[in-house]
Amino acid sequence: MNPAKRLEIFRRLRAQNPHPRSELEYRTPFELLIAVVLSAQATDKSVNAATATLFKKANTPQSLSALGEAGLIPYIKTIGLFRSKAKNVITLSRMLLSEHGGKVPAEREALMRLPGVGRKSANVVLNVAFGQPTIAVDTHIFRVANRTGLAPGKTPEEVETKLLKFTPEQFRHDAHHWLILHGRYVCQARRPNCPECVIADLCEFRGKTPPAPGARLRHNSSRG
Repeated sequence: MNPAKRLEIFRRLRAQNPHPRSELEYRTPFELLIAVVLSAQATDKSVNAATATLFKKANTPQSLSALGEAGLIPYIKTIGLFRSKAKNVITLSRMLLSEHGGKVPAEREALMRLPGVGRKSANVVLNVAFGQPTIAVDTHIFRVANRTGLAPGKTPEEVETKLLKFTPEQFRHDAHHWLILHGRYVCQARRPNCPECVIADLCEFRGKTPPAPGARLRHNSSRG
């Protein structure tokens, strides 16, 4: 894919959603970190439902540490892998207290030393909480980057590297959100909604979903 196409893709995504934000609900970097850890192999909706109650009871490293695993589990038992997540959340809360003065670090390496925090999760926290132009490659971004030809790669890290290289600087901070939302709601895994896609004419995917008989495509090169 050439630079002009990439520029136009991000221009249209920005026009469609000028101020994207995470669908996880949080008020502080710590709340976001906990929500991200809980969101592994779970939907944002299920995490938000759990944290809405949990954060009223405990939303700091101190209060979660005091809650303990047994006290945390009832709040998150509706989320998949809740037992291992409870262990990770309590352990990372105590590590933040002992190693970072109770503050969430703004460095990837420090975040990735916390249990339950991989590269993708660290990038989410760095981008959303601290405004860094990172791109967290989840299944949605990995699919969109490969399917469209925007930044094809065999591994999430390869896709991340290419996206950081190829995404114009003016779009780099919000690219993470645009691509996740595009994959979640438009460029879906089983049947991409190509007739409703604002970048379908720029996308290099050969197996585009055809429009229904008599339907008109909504995208065009002048949109946005």
